[in-house]
Amino acid sequence: MPIKLPPGPRFSLLQTALYARDSYGYLADMQRKYGDPFTIPALNGTLVITGTPAYIQQIFSADPDTFLSFGATAIEPVVGPNSLLLLTGARHRRDRKLLTPPLHGARMRAYGEMIRQAALAAMAAWREGQPFVMQTSTQWISLEVILRAVFGVQGDARIEAFRAAIIELVAAAVPSLLFFTWLRRPWGGLSPYNRYVKAHTVIDGLLRGEIAARRARPDEPRDDIMSMLISARDEAGEGMRDDELRDELMTLLFAGHETTGIALAWACYWLHRDPAVLDRLRADIDALGDDPEPDAIARLPYLDAVCNETLRLHPIAPDVPRMLGRPFELAGYTLGPPYGVDAATTLVHRREELYPEPEVFRPERFLERRFSPFEFIPFGGGHRRCIGAAFATYELKIVLATFLRHAHLELTEPGEVLPARRNVVIGPATGVRMRLRERRVQRSAT
Repeated sequence: MPIKLPPGPRFSLLQTALYARDSYGYLADMQRKYGDPFTIPALNGTLVITGTPAYIQQIFSADPDTFLSFGATAIEPVVGPNSLLLLTGARHRRDRKLLTPPLHGARMRAYGEMIRQAALAAMAAWREGQPFVMQTSTQWISLEVILRAVFGVQGDARIEAFRAAIIELVAAAVPSLLFFTWLRRPWGGLSPYNRYVKAHTVIDGLLRGEIAARRARPDEPRDDIMSMLISARDEAGEGMRDDELRDELMTLLFAGHETTGIALAWACYWLHRDPAVLDRLRADIDALGDDPEPDAIARLPYLDAVCNETLRLHPIAPDVPRMLGRPFELAGYTLGPPYGVDAATTLVHRREELYPEPEVFRPERFLERRFSPFEFIPFGGGHRRCIGAAFATYELKIVLATFLRHAHLELTEPGEVLPARRNVVIGPATGVRMRLRERRVQRSAT
């Protein structure tokens, strides 16, 4: 049958630019104008986009081999060709099995105290009465967790070398280089691409050095994720090659660094705009006692609701695109290669019938009902759901609880904070400006 696409705008260059500038607003505007689903031509491929749960279910429940990765030419220079984000078929299933265990269950929970200590270290830099940018603190925490829990870097000098290299790489990965591949030219040393290549070379060398050092000491007891991946074996008894390890570590870095820090900053913003929510959450945390176990914190229902409501309003990605490798029916339309389909997270998360007053921060909605995996999709869904979702949520809970147990904070924002493009992700335009009012004195254990 011939391919039939839903309505939508034209001019891929213009649509790509509009999406890059304001993804949330752009997708909402297109849905209002063309209905659901709608078609968007972009430089990385033409997509049929939906924010309807029934249609999202069609996408997430389809045979995984129906789809190919989206935007491979855009993100391959960042994460490498062996990244889970780019793999398909049997290779994707094999690597996903190897990567999943360290990021879930008891292995993940073993990092709870490390996460708490990272949060306390960041808080030590706050001074009473002095303003600071929350996202600066939360991204420092998320990077500290990546360096210690994921990469397992040891030694202050080595940690600082990694930290400086990662910060430079993130700063160099400007959106234009990802959305417009024709900008990846040296142009006589004047292009921003030169800065990116240099930064990428530095972090590549550091990661390969760490991999070589671990392989040289296979019997050394280590509990970081890099070491676990080095020792992991598939059903055939084969492990990951150095290139595969490097690419998957780069994927974990880019997927978990800015995203977790941004989610934490948004959570602090919304909590401190609503004293009732803040007081209720703090009371739940305080009720656990002076030195609660991280797992006890993570099980708090209202804390879980606060994190979910933050991720509803500000999902890790505004949409989840996939290219088609074979014919596919969606919402009565016959689709197929070379087109793709896209579950628009920000659209489904703001459906009035699912989330009354969708622009309002109201965590209670997640205590009142359970949303399906096609209605609440902050980490995507189906066979390509983010493998770091459990780890990211766990970190979000432990850090938030640490902040609330040890400090009284207040916003110093003069008005509403809006989302804005920050390198390859979307975060609060100001980073969320706050002030430490006073430190909380903990009761002595009895």
